Amino acid sequence: MNSSIVLISAVLASLAVGVLVAYGVCMAMFGIFRMHVRQVAAVNSAQRVVVPARVVEG
Repeated sequence: MNSSIVLISAVLASLAVGVLVAYGVCMAMFGIFRMHVRQVAAVNSAQRVVVPARVVEG
């Protein structure tokens, strides 16, 4: 009985550590993605050129 409690506790602790590691990886990847989106937005806004509307007469 005593060893089964230790085994169950070890399994739950292992699952908890796995969940925390996965959460950390996800947060890191979202942070990297957020930086990438900001860089792309900055480049696009810097390269944006206002083109005047052309009137085509037919």
